[in-house]
Amino acid sequence: MTHAPHLPVDTRAAWAALGGDPALLARISYRTRAGALPARLPAVDLARAVVGCCSLAAAELAATRARHSLGAIRVRVDDGAVATAFTSERHLLIDGRVPVNFAPLSRFWRTRDGWLRTHANYPHHRARLCAALGVGMDATVDEVAPLLAERSALEIEETVYAAGGLAVALRTPEEWAAHPQGAQVAARPLLALDRVDAAPARALSRGVLSPAAGIRVLDLTRVIAGPVATRTLALLGADVLRVDTPQLPEAADAHADTGFGKRSTRLDLTDGADRRTFDELLAGADVVVTGYRPGALDRFGLAPEALAERRPGLVVAALSAWGGYGPWNGRRGFDSLVQVAAGIAATEGSPERPGALPAQALDHGTGYLLAAAVLRALTEQTAQGGSRVVRLALAQTAAWLVQGARPSPSGYDERAEPYEADDPAAWLTEADSPVGRLRHALPPLSFDGGPANWARPPGCWGTDEAGWLPAG
Repeated sequence: MTHAPHLPVDTRAAWAALGGDPALLARISYRTRAGALPARLPAVDLARAVVGCCSLAAAELAATRARHSLGAIRVRVDDGAVATAFTSERHLLIDGRVPVNFAPLSRFWRTRDGWLRTHANYPHHRARLCAALGVGMDATVDEVAPLLAERSALEIEETVYAAGGLAVALRTPEEWAAHPQGAQVAARPLLALDRVDAAPARALSRGVLSPAAGIRVLDLTRVIAGPVATRTLALLGADVLRVDTPQLPEAADAHADTGFGKRSTRLDLTDGADRRTFDELLAGADVVVTGYRPGALDRFGLAPEALAERRPGLVVAALSAWGGYGPWNGRRGFDSLVQVAAGIAATEGSPERPGALPAQALDHGTGYLLAAAVLRALTEQTAQGGSRVVRLALAQTAAWLVQGARPSPSGYDERAEPYEADDPAAWLTEADSPVGRLRHALPPLSFDGGPANWARPPGCWGTDEAGWLPAG
């Protein structure tokens, strides 16, 4: 098996993976800040790189549409804005209330032979976890801990996953590299951006400065990574409509953090009328972003290639936790679990206890990378045509972080200023919304003519009309 090269965790490597013109990298300037996203692994380099690439991709598309010279592009990356945005869920206040980001049973557990991490934020995941462990839905941490302490971490991992729950045993980077899924991840590039047909070149309206103005995005994502990507596209002018099934309500606090700029509706694709409504939406979409595990939407005819075949010229971005390949291709996953499997938690921890990155950097990083890939696909389509399929996975972002060497500081502003994680006021603002008064992180993207904030706050989950906004 051939292995993907170990890419440095820097903007140049990410921009190359996106197929961007390397000459445009000179248009980016950096303001570094000591203390931003401190970690043993280069978390701040990852964050800086993906935000820089997303900003550059947005500026490139804006210049293309406005018929401006690409040489006039100016992009700025500030570590303070980046670090604050990467921890946006921690800075969010709703009418002064601090949201709950992790449920009690979403945590590390000591096992007989190591450590395990579970995820039980959603009620259905908690129910499956509790059923697999043989405890009631109201089980407490104190009741579960002694049960897990008697069992093997790998045995619990398999038992819980067999029941449809989420649990991952702690692995070192070396153990993950030797695992069949880890080996499959290592053999692949950071992302895939493929042209899949010969659809005509995309005719975008000219003379506009908002990069994604007039672009309709069907958002089939949940939790953080996918919603961060679509939130970013909404920031850049896209009409983003998130569609969820009524059977799986989204956590209100999570939606408040990632729902900026978007609308949200509910459709049951097993219902005939709702399915017809969805098909009408799809017929008018330019971009579809999916964040469900590979194969989960196939029964509805919504696999990436099937979508592109139904609507030539579409950009389809498919996001998953572990990748659509290997023995774990059908498994559910979240940032915290990928950190545990891929060796990040072992690297960031100590012999006494696993650790974690200072942000859910796989989620946020993959989200900005996904948005950048969609923007680059739209730019390529204006000249080359063709439907595009983009594929990203949290595990591939994790491999980039773990395997990549820390880059040289050359090219960055050497006058590093401090970043006070406890006082990021410069990158926070407040807004009224249908869900209450919000304190929230500002978007980290910065380029000439770019937006400073979202045009609209988040609304209540699932309450918008299932239709596109009028053109213009």
